[in-house]
Amino acid sequence: MVEFDQYKYARSQYEEPLKELKSALFLDAKKEQITELSMYMEDPNFWNDPEKSSEITKKLKNLQDTVKEFDSLEQLYEDIETLIEMGEEEEDASMVEEVASEFADFKERFEELRITTLLCDEFDHNDAILRLNAGAGGTEACDWAGMLYRMYTRWAEKKGYSIEVLDYLDGDEAGIKSVTIQITGENAYGYLRSEHGIHRLVRISPFNSVGKRMTSFVSCDIMPVIEQSLDVEIKDDDLRIDVYRSSGAGGQHINKTSSAVRITHLPTGIVVACQNERSHYQNLDKAMEMLKAKLYMLKKQENENQLSDIRGEVKENGWGSQIRSYVFQPYTMVKDLRTQEETGNVQAVMDGALDQFMNAYLKWIHKTNVEDAQ
Repeated sequence: MVEFDQYKYARSQYEEPLKELKSALFLDAKKEQITELSMYMEDPNFWNDPEKSSEITKKLKNLQDTVKEFDSLEQLYEDIETLIEMGEEEEDASMVEEVASEFADFKERFEELRITTLLCDEFDHNDAILRLNAGAGGTEACDWAGMLYRMYTRWAEKKGYSIEVLDYLDGDEAGIKSVTIQITGENAYGYLRSEHGIHRLVRISPFNSVGKRMTSFVSCDIMPVIEQSLDVEIKDDDLRIDVYRSSGAGGQHINKTSSAVRITHLPTGIVVACQNERSHYQNLDKAMEMLKAKLYMLKKQENENQLSDIRGEVKENGWGSQIRSYVFQPYTMVKDLRTQEETGNVQAVMDGALDQFMNAYLKWIHKTNVEDAQ
């Protein structure tokens, strides 16, 4: 039947790409690692070192999830062939719809898994720290920062990632002046590094009494959580440490003691802050970890002559420097100015549907790196 022929042909086009994907995922090596780690975990002394055992357990789960996802994808590929054969033998046109649905599911899952092979930079598999700062636009910009904060938390929740607020500063009238959150989950930094830059909003502002269309800006800074000890020299004279009362949601200690810490690295202008821990010393330690990671990434990027990709502070938080525009009026569109990826479904994006932009960025940056290497 002609209806099945088109899907038979379309399926055949994935035979080689599926083999290439299996190779790119290094599945044989991953299976060997799974066997080795599983045997290692059987050691009676395995749990004596909680930090190391937790790291190994997490690594094992990630390996198992990747293998399981590919095996499931491969099985779906075979099931589609079986469905086509059954439909042809029984000359049952009603099965075409089922084949179409299964094939659409296969293509989506194939693309999602293929994208993970582009997450190959040093820290792509790490957790991420995301910081939003309201820029040009006053109260409107603070409201925009609050909207982006909601967008990223919705995205993280859909991914099954956990979120921890490290620092939070309310806007004077509405929204958020700045917020720093840690997003924990496999490949969190690899996906979120696409969001680093200035985000521009165009809408009719609810804070404007005459109903004028306004433009606002918020900067988004992304850095990886680097767990290993970093050899980064920081001189005491290069630091300004401010202690202040915590604000925003938190435990019963919030606003009762000056436990929040903000560190400014004077030579670079980098600012990090933490207020979620229960004591001044814990906040100071967390802020120093963040500063070391930031300086490490800055040095790494300087060596690659790409300083502007790491330091959001280099770009002005305003006109002409945005990476993505979100237009609410007079039409609806979200467009990434680097990859040209766009959608008219603004509400879905604000509800956390960011994968199409993140995936487009990973393809774009991979292509750019390949071209630069040639």
